[in-house]
Amino acid sequence: MEDLRNQSFPSKTKLDWKAKAEESLKGKKVESLQSPTYENIILKPLYSKEDQKTPSEYPGQSDFRRGTFPLGYVMNDWKVAQRISYSTIHELREKLISAVSKGQTAISFEVSKALFESDADVASLFMDLAENFPIAIDSKGLQAALLAKLSKGNNEKITGYIGTDPISLFGEEGNFSKELLPAWVENIKTAEKVFPNLRTILINTSIYQNSGANAVQELGIAAATGVFYLQQFIESGMKLEKILSKMIFQFSIGSNFFMEIAKLRAARMIWSRIAEAYGAHKNNRGIEIAAETSTFTKTIYDPHVNLLRAGNEAFAAVIGGIQYLHVGAFDEITGPNSFSERIARNTQLILKNEAHLKNIIDPAGGSWYVEELTTELAEKAWEFFQQIEINGGILKVLQTGWLQNEIATVRNKRMKDSFTRKQSIVGTNVYANLDETVPALIKEQEAAYLVSQSLEDVLNGAEPQFLQMNKIESAIEMNPLVKKRLAEPYEELRKKAKEIEGRSSSKPIMSMICLGELKQYKARFDFMRGFVSAGGINAVGSEPIFSKESAEAFVASQETQHFCLCGDNEQYETIGHEILLFIKAKFPDKLFYLAGLPDQDQQVQWNHEGIEEFVHVKSNCYETLSHILTEMEVRADAKA
Repeated sequence: MEDLRNQSFPSKTKLDWKAKAEESLKGKKVESLQSPTYENIILKPLYSKEDQKTPSEYPGQSDFRRGTFPLGYVMNDWKVAQRISYSTIHELREKLISAVSKGQTAISFEVSKALFESDADVASLFMDLAENFPIAIDSKGLQAALLAKLSKGNNEKITGYIGTDPISLFGEEGNFSKELLPAWVENIKTAEKVFPNLRTILINTSIYQNSGANAVQELGIAAATGVFYLQQFIESGMKLEKILSKMIFQFSIGSNFFMEIAKLRAARMIWSRIAEAYGAHKNNRGIEIAAETSTFTKTIYDPHVNLLRAGNEAFAAVIGGIQYLHVGAFDEITGPNSFSERIARNTQLILKNEAHLKNIIDPAGGSWYVEELTTELAEKAWEFFQQIEINGGILKVLQTGWLQNEIATVRNKRMKDSFTRKQSIVGTNVYANLDETVPALIKEQEAAYLVSQSLEDVLNGAEPQFLQMNKIESAIEMNPLVKKRLAEPYEELRKKAKEIEGRSSSKPIMSMICLGELKQYKARFDFMRGFVSAGGINAVGSEPIFSKESAEAFVASQETQHFCLCGDNEQYETIGHEILLFIKAKFPDKLFYLAGLPDQDQQVQWNHEGIEEFVHVKSNCYETLSHILTEMEVRADAKA
């Protein structure tokens, strides 16, 4: 036993590992295992101590990458800030009371113009709640109205944030009014006197993330927006430390687990550097972060998969370090219910109490991978921030459309990857369930409004007047950010397939001509079934076909216009050509596809014999299905 204790493994270097890895790769270089991200960061297959450029600090110190607070969640637990849905003020109050009794630790809900049109007093919403729980609300353009209603209580006990980010609001709505920013600055200065412990300046990058922006862009935008607001308030005479104490950053968390962790850590690094440049004391350079799960990653179809997506995103947010968290309900796109909202809240409670994440202090700290990813992400984000400043600042790049174009480039890459299924969307472009009930879409987002009076006037008794943002005469129009979920194009295909079914009284079908024995066609048949189901098209397979006569009988029995040959390469060569030539001659109006991608010479031959398209793993699934459904739509209209 003593000998065993004295045994040790021989130390190995990274070069030793590389040599062994390349041996198993059979001639390929280890660099072939590297993978690029949408942030133009190349992820290596192995990270070691050599990759950590800077030593990791203690949490709550230096650049704050490891957290704003020294003891992490042990002393400063994150707040469960689930946004409550409601139709009346009474319902909202009841749901808030219920939520805080079941684990919610912050008051949060969507603010709309309708909230102030009810006869019920909005202040009754809060009563004793606001004095016992922090608030976590993005008040958008209605900040003055909400703050005025809240001012009737013990204002010093009001904590958390009721914030507005005018820049992101302008970007979302597509217009900007120069008069609004100075008025908002004055409102914030008034609010600081009335609510000394409430944060009111929000830097919210969610609209950019939900428009397809990558982490580098999000961080650069956050930095540029924060700097813009700093300048506005400093020029208005507000002290730097007071401005910083009123700020809070909000991020949407996407599906790339480690990138999202690094994003939150890098956000603290970048802002610490900016605050230092402005001369802030080291104790005032940390930031508070509110996080929410992304809507960009969510789907209408197979919505329960969203539970897993939201859980992954919430986990990343907690590991990255946050102060407030909202987890979207799995059916938030079509409209949540009490069950889905409870499950969303419980996701956080499981992370807190069952995974014990409330007892941790930066668990990602010291990971060579996460530390290097954080550093590289922060460096690239700083460069993007500088590009924004060179181009005139955050407001200017939105007005000129430069920022929208930068985000569109990344969004298009994401969409292309989903179209070719390089990026899987479970239940949508892979493993689609055609038997599920088509959910009703949620109603369109209501128009954005602004309160025309100052906060001081409303506090003094003036009745709030609401202006619709897109109807302000003095507003300067610009291209709005395109808020589009990754799954939307495929969902449109499914919708079209359902419409075709309604017109023709039968489901859209592509019939598969299965060549040879089961083992010879099954792989490509299964591939094709999954491929066409992404567009709401059913795959109907033939019995094993060995002759042109049996193929003819099968085609004749099908009402569909679209067929696909499925078999292995041997079957294609031995009987495929003969069968295709025969059935194409018999049914010249039918359209035939081939599962797989033959070599170039074979493609020419197949095309000459009547193949419309080769369907394979690198095919543009979306474009192919869109074309097929359009043809089916034309045929359905002709029959009607």
